[in-house]
Amino acid sequence: MAIQVEVWGEYACFSRPEMKTERVSYDCMTPSAARGLLESVYWHPGLNWIIDRIRVCSPIRFTNIRRNEVKDTINARKVKSVMEKGNGELYLATTESIQQRAAMVLRDVHYVIEAHFEMTERANHSDNPGKFQDIIKRRLERGQCYSMPYFGTREFSAHFRRCGTVPPCPEELKGVRDLGWMLWDVDYSDPQDIRFRFFRASLVDGVMTIPTIDSGEVMG
Repeated sequence: MAIQVEVWGEYACFSRPEMKTERVSYDCMTPSAARGLLESVYWHPGLNWIIDRIRVCSPIRFTNIRRNEVKDTINARKVKSVMEKGNGELYLATTESIQQRAAMVLRDVHYVIEAHFEMTERANHSDNPGKFQDIIKRRLERGQCYSMPYFGTREFSAHFRRCGTVPPCPEELKGVRDLGWMLWDVDYSDPQDIRFRFFRASLVDGVMTIPTIDSGEVMG
């Protein structure tokens, strides 16, 4: 069943995976970010969100900022050693691991996410599409969420509501705009072989149509 969700915020960063050190955002929201945002509003093991289209409702504007990030991670070998010996420290002191990094982020973002969901084998016998549809609409109208939705990184929170009227396309986004290769999603189905999947993205009058996994347009 289809649904439209309007989301907006002050900043967004949909990081390009090829940028290893400094964060650089894609020109607009990625399908995986849109799915994650919808899951923060309503997640259930019995449904799977599928993003159909992302409408860009504001001009694409970038800005540069500096952010504090934790530079270290806990080593798996250290975790194993602590578990075996029963002593040691398993935490990161942010005061010791903090590092400032530059980021090129989007500002004043505004999107409409068009998506639908499919039932999964984990649904209960009492679950059905109509039930889920009603729950989702009610949560959107009340502004309810399981966790605060965000645009790519938790510092950039997102406002959301059920979309009644789709905002017009910004004048500068009319026509066709090639966005290059964009992250479609990350496939975790095989933990030993995690795959990043990409597709050739473009905006047509401000609308990015998301291909399905079996369309032949998704690579990786």
